[in-house]
Amino acid sequence: MKEFVFFIDGEVAHPLTIDPSVWIFDERKVHLKDAFTAKEQKEDPEIAYRKAISAQWDKEIIEGNEAPNPNSNDNKISYNKKELFQSSYGIAIEPFIRNANPSEKATAARIVTKSGEAFTYSLADITSMIAGFSYEGKPLKDDGPIHLYFADGSNRENPIKDVQRISLI
Repeated sequence: MKEFVFFIDGEVAHPLTIDPSVWIFDERKVHLKDAFTAKEQKEDPEIAYRKAISAQWDKEIIEGNEAPNPNSNDNKISYNKKELFQSSYGIAIEPFIRNANPSEKATAARIVTKSGEAFTYSLADITSMIAGFSYEGKPLKDDGPIHLYFADGSNRENPIKDVQRISLI
């Protein structure tokens, strides 16, 4: 049976073992068809978080706050199942590299595939990549667990497949 996880290791404080099958429910996922065409300016996640908290605070001050009703459907996250099971998705690899806490020595990363093929890129290039984890609603079981795409989409037709390990060096 094929192992359906990949690893981030090497010059990191916290080596990670990642199962991309759970990313289908991650709010950070993006449609691969839109990932390379959208040139929207990305907002710093911390600033976005502060804005959201601020807006919630303002709302509660003006309107008051109500305790959540455990019987209400308001607290449940809903998904369009048809879309989830028909679309191809990816997710930015940067948060996972950041959570592994690269050491100051780390300046590059080596991507290793199942066949043993290795690709080396700068740390900046790796952190800007998108990890494809779903094709037409299905996990990448045959040539996954992930495919890596350059941020500019230049390898959109030929991503790095069968990625088993990203080792920071």
